[in-house]
Amino acid sequence: MVNPNWLRNWRSLAVWSVLAFSLLIPSVSHAEKITNGVTIFSGLDKITGRIIQFDVYIDETVQFGALQVTPRACYTRPETERQQISAFVEVDEITLERKVRRIFTGWMFASSPGLNAVEHGVYDVWIEGCKQSSEVPKPQS
Repeated sequence: MVNPNWLRNWRSLAVWSVLAFSLLIPSVSHAEKITNGVTIFSGLDKITGRIIQFDVYIDETVQFGALQVTPRACYTRPETERQQISAFVEVDEITLERKVRRIFTGWMFASSPGLNAVEHGVYDVWIEGCKQSSEVPKPQS
C-alpha cells in the first residue's frame, strides 16, 4: 500500500519544481515591428556582372531588366532589438512575348539573402533593407 503522505509530498514537489523551472526560462518578448515605406533591393545582371542597388516604395513596381519587383510590406525592428529585416515581395517576369509571368511571391529576409532571393536565368534580386523614405521621388498616382 502507498503511503498517502508520500503521494501528497510528491505532488507538492512536482508543482514547486514546475513553478521554479518556469521562472528560469526567459519570457519570450515579441519585438514590435516597424513598418517602413521603402524597400532597398540589390540586383545582379548576370550578363554584365553588375550589381545595382535600388529603392522601391511599398505597393509600387520597379522594372529591373526583365523583372518587375513590387514590395507589399517591409519590416524592421527597433534599434534596441536584434535587427531582423523582412519584406513581402512579388516579382514578375516580362517574357519575350510581352506576357507577365509571376515567378516569386513571398517573404525575403536580409539576414539570409540566399534563402528566398529571386534567382532568374539572367537576373538575381534580393532585399538589403528597409527605410522610411527615399531620395528617389515617389511615383505619381
